[in-house]
Amino acid sequence: MELTLTEDQEHFVRAAIQSGRLPSEEEAGREAMSMWEERERLRLEIVASVESARTSYARGEGRMIRTDEDAARMIADIKRRGMARLKMEQTAGQ
Repeated sequence: MELTLTEDQEHFVRAAIQSGRLPSEEEAGREAMSMWEERERLRLEIVASVESARTSYARGEGRMIRTDEDAARMIADIKRRGMARLKMEQTAGQ
């Protein structure tokens, strides 16, 4: 496979090689592909999570956050539940 880089990309790769950060152009390509693969895996995880959330919401689970007030209510609820859980754990540990 051949890959054509822009002038800026070529300069970037050459600078990385000259600084000793990368040993070769091939290694630069491998590192770039590795980073792209990781980004794509993360993107697919996010897409799957969003789809799962939509499905859950369609079943009547969860809640839609549309406004700052919605977000504030959700945050307050999370804090309230967290504090209650912490209190239970502290009581159980005594």
